[in-house]
Amino acid sequence: MTTIRTIDNATVIDWILRYAAKIAANKDLLTTLDAAIGDADHGLNMDRGFEEVRQRLAAHVTDDFGQLFKTIGMTLLSKVGGASGPLYGTLFLRMGMASADKTELTPNEFAAALAGGVEGIRQRGSARPGDKTMVDALLPAVLALQQALDNYATLCDALKAASAAAEAGMKATIPMQASKGRASYLGPRSIGHQDPGATSAYLLILSAAEVFCETADENQ
Repeated sequence: MTTIRTIDNATVIDWILRYAAKIAANKDLLTTLDAAIGDADHGLNMDRGFEEVRQRLAAHVTDDFGQLFKTIGMTLLSKVGGASGPLYGTLFLRMGMASADKTELTPNEFAAALAGGVEGIRQRGSARPGDKTMVDALLPAVLALQQALDNYATLCDALKAASAAAEAGMKATIPMQASKGRASYLGPRSIGHQDPGATSAYLLILSAAEVFCETADENQ
C-alpha cells in the first residue's frame, strides 16, 4: 500500500461526504439510541446538519483547509440542534484554526488538527473519559492515531487503529452512568444504553479510515 504523504482538500471533502452518508444511513439508529437516554433527536439533527454541509461543500472552491473546516463548523453550529451542533461545530472550527492557510496536510498535521478539535469538544462540554459522551470514542481515537503515526504506521493503518479505538470507546459507554447532558438526569437508568454521541463520533472516525485507505489504494 502506498503511504499517503500529504492530504488534499478533495480527500477531506470525500471524508465528510462519506460521513454524511453514514449519518443518513444510521439516522434511525442514532435516534433510537437517543430516545433511550436523551431527546430522541440526535439522528434527525445530525442528518439535517450534514445534508446542509453536503450542499455547502458542493460549492466549495478554495483549497485552504482553514476555510474548508470553518465552513463545515459554522454550518453545523447554525443547522444542528441540541448539544450536537455546538460540539461538532467546535470540532471542525478548531481543526480549521489548526490548519489555517494550508492547502495540504501531512498525516501528523491532520492528527494534530483532529486532536485539537477533540480537545475543543472536551473543553466546551466539560467532559472527561467515563462521562458517557462522544469524548469516550474520540479521545481514544486521537490517542491511537498519534501513537500509530509515532510508530511509523501509514495513515491508513493509523486510522484503522483509531477507528478500532473509537469503536471500543463507543461500546464502553454502555455500562457507564451518564454524568453530562440530558442523559445524566436519568442517573442509574442511563446504564445499559450506548451513547448516541459516541456512536456518531465512531462513524466519523470510521469514515476517515475508509476514505483515506481507499485513497492510498488508488495511489498504488
